Amino acid sequence: MNPSLSVSLGLWLDRPAQEALVTARAADELGYPSLWIGEMATYDAFALATAVGLATARIGLTVGPLAVGVRDPMMIAMGAASVAGLTGRRVDVAVGTSSPLVVEGWHGRSRARSAAALREAVEALRPLLDGERSAGGYRLRLPAPRSRLTVAAFGPSAVRTAALADRMVLNLVTPASAGRPAAQARAANPDISVAAWVTAAVDPDREAVDRIRRAVVGYLAAPGYGEMFAEAGFADVVAFARTRPHPRELFDAVPDELAASVSLLGDVDAVTARLSDYAAAGVDEVALVPVSTERDPGGAATLKALSAT
Repeated sequence: MNPSLSVSLGLWLDRPAQEALVTARAADELGYPSLWIGEMATYDAFALATAVGLATARIGLTVGPLAVGVRDPMMIAMGAASVAGLTGRRVDVAVGTSSPLVVEGWHGRSRARSAAALREAVEALRPLLDGERSAGGYRLRLPAPRSRLTVAAFGPSAVRTAALADRMVLNLVTPASAGRPAAQARAANPDISVAAWVTAAVDPDREAVDRIRRAVVGYLAAPGYGEMFAEAGFADVVAFARTRPHPRELFDAVPDELAASVSLLGDVDAVTARLSDYAAAGVDEVALVPVSTERDPGGAATLKALSAT
């Protein structure tokens, strides 16, 4: 039994930003039910979601995860209602704490109390998204989107907060590491749905594999992620990462097998088997993050290959 499949925009920083619309159109035309639209260094998430809604025919939208240290609940609810009103689509919302680089470095905001801020945002968002008045007196003037609420989680505190929502999403996880938070969230909320963003490339070339290798470099020394990679058999690479080598040296030390441990790489049969591993770990939905390359712009070929699985 495989998990259901959705699609997430990769927002690859070394590829043209406009390829996000290539991925979105391919996902829509191939019949994927929903598209996750995150936010990095290029498009504003709500602006991109509106553009996607106007450029596609039917696909549902999940905006986020949005960093609660950067966007407050009123802004998020207003943004979701705006996209829903302008596109006529279902618009769900995902929130998380994001990274120190994004919150503190890029935005100049404090990431102190991030766990408490995430819980407070989730508690405030539910009534707002349903059209109710906030504690401060604000209520949506547009029709309420009645969005499903998703929490991006990794550590125990975020998993406990995710149990208050409709869905939890995990990012950059092996099947084994996905199983623990999935079980913890369900113990607190048996009705919660568990999703995982998983990078995918069917019949990958060297460029595709290297793009995934490059994407994991920043996570290898991070608390929690390093232990996950060590558990997967790459303790030597994690130890090297924690000596703070130059990123190029660390990239050179990342074997293809490490990239594959948190990805869907190979032919369709290999990817299908790997999807079964995520399902066995308790993941209900895999959001495919298709690798965009010169040979496969926007990851459209990967999405087509997996659309029938």
